[in-house]
Amino acid sequence: SMMNWVIFEPIAPRMLRPFLLKRMGAKVGKGVFIGDRVVFDLSHSDMIILEDGVSIAGGSRFLCHQRDFSNYFEGSDYNKLGYVVKPIILKKGCLIGMNSFVLPGVTVGEGAIIGAGSLVSKNIPSWTIATGRPARVTKIIPHKEY
Repeated sequence: SMMNWVIFEPIAPRMLRPFLLKRMGAKVGKGVFIGDRVVFDLSHSDMIILEDGVSIAGGSRFLCHQRDFSNYFEGSDYNKLGYVVKPIILKKGCLIGMNSFVLPGVTVGEGAIIGAGSLVSKNIPSWTIATGRPARVTKIIPHKEY
């Protein structure tokens, strides 16, 4: 909850929030921006990797665990299901749009952009724009000719 204290707001996005996330066990690169009300799976924070220059807009959520439905059948007890636990990797310079969800096992490629409100359930390639629920690649970012 310290990541969102109003008293820390002037320094929180660029300095305090990445520092606190790193102290909780995540791997956080240089120049990482974490907006307000971003929620990380703190019970598995060691499985979160944010490379250099990653930007995460406010209200986004990152889950490294979810129920394992592979053995869920009619009449099963949901509470007895185990969990799937997988890392989340955000590659160099990617952007996660406001209020997006990133699920376990996802890698967002270098320079990729995730549109606001997206549900990222599969890997997103580098230098693409992905939007929607579930997130799908809607545009390939062109190579700049010099």
